[in-house]
Amino acid sequence: MGRRTEIVIALPYRPRPLQAELHRTLGRFNVLVAHRRFGKTVFCINELIAKAVANALVEPRYAYVAPFYRQAKSVAWDYLKHYTAPIPGVRHNESELRCDLPGGARIRLFGADDPDRLRGLYFDGVVLDEYAQMNPRVWSEVLRPALTDRKGWAIFIGTPMGRNGFWEIYDRATREPDWFAARFRASETGVIDAGELAAARAVMSEDEYAQEFECSFDVAVTGSYYGKLIAAAEGEGRIGKVPWEPALPVHTAWDLGVGDSTAIWFCQQAGREVRLIDYYEASGVGLDHYAKVLSAKPYAYGEHLLPHDVRVTELGTGKSRLETLAGLGLRARVVANLPVDDGIQAVRNLLPRCWVDAERCARGLEALRQYRREYDDKLKAFKARPLHDWTSHAADALRYLAVGLRPAEGAAAPIKYDNRWIV
Repeated sequence: MGRRTEIVIALPYRPRPLQAELHRTLGRFNVLVAHRRFGKTVFCINELIAKAVANALVEPRYAYVAPFYRQAKSVAWDYLKHYTAPIPGVRHNESELRCDLPGGARIRLFGADDPDRLRGLYFDGVVLDEYAQMNPRVWSEVLRPALTDRKGWAIFIGTPMGRNGFWEIYDRATREPDWFAARFRASETGVIDAGELAAARAVMSEDEYAQEFECSFDVAVTGSYYGKLIAAAEGEGRIGKVPWEPALPVHTAWDLGVGDSTAIWFCQQAGREVRLIDYYEASGVGLDHYAKVLSAKPYAYGEHLLPHDVRVTELGTGKSRLETLAGLGLRARVVANLPVDDGIQAVRNLLPRCWVDAERCARGLEALRQYRREYDDKLKAFKARPLHDWTSHAADALRYLAVGLRPAEGAAAPIKYDNRWIV
């Protein structure tokens, strides 16, 4: 019986010293905070390729996930094709952004903006690129369960955008023994020469430079509508433990998704105080689900505030969602249909009066911190309209609350908070 000949294939990848060291030291769960032009995407694509060709299991599956599907295609697809091109028998499926390798391994690109395409799949390894721009639920509810069958690995990589979900998972990785964390600042890596860094610094604000090149988590999200107001609330101790007061009615404000998430804020009023005591968000379920969620909570409800399009008749049922909710026992009030800019200003006026429960409203707070103007990459400037992504649902629901909330009856004095409630 003849000896099997081993074929060595040279891939067109020459990692930088820091990249090479990372390839050797990665663990199962890894969080890498890296400055712009570090080479994050090239590093991740080649890590996926290396693991895929070496995997001896049946039909290995790997995923590269960007915040948006179109971003995955524009940023990573050409790299994946380029670095796998020398592999004999490799096939690239343009319509599915899929690379099939000899032996059954597959690498596929996805967008976090369409998590349903990831549901029901299994993975041996996943990369979450620019995780700071993603809904954390994509990891916790979709990708983490997809790694369980094969005990797969994950790499979170990106540049900071304030103290959001990326900061939280980085902080976790620095404290837990089975996680690996690293931060790469441009002033320390040597990847970008000093002259280029000086030129970048000359045209950027200090905050922008600190975030993009020095990997600072302490800078407000660029273009954020509410970031400074949320930071002010935290500094004033208005974000912490805010108890439900049974003597006061609970009002809700909804953003009703069609094919995506529905978000609901729960609030109480005491004098001029507006207390955001709870938040709920879900997708892929009917209105009856939300009626059951509200019914299961111990609150005595006041008004349910909904957007104007709730009156639109649905072709499938012949009823509007307003009528459907009424049939489920929820009598709603439709708020005024103001321009988005006016609604955003109403939220800005409201937030200085808000106390927010940090635990029950965590997901909504995260969205408000990141809700921002859309950026035009060609013009290198912010557009006048908000970016529509996962943060929009919570932000829109709060906008309806700010527009529709009536002043509290009477002049009841605000209830004083015990300092033990504030964390």
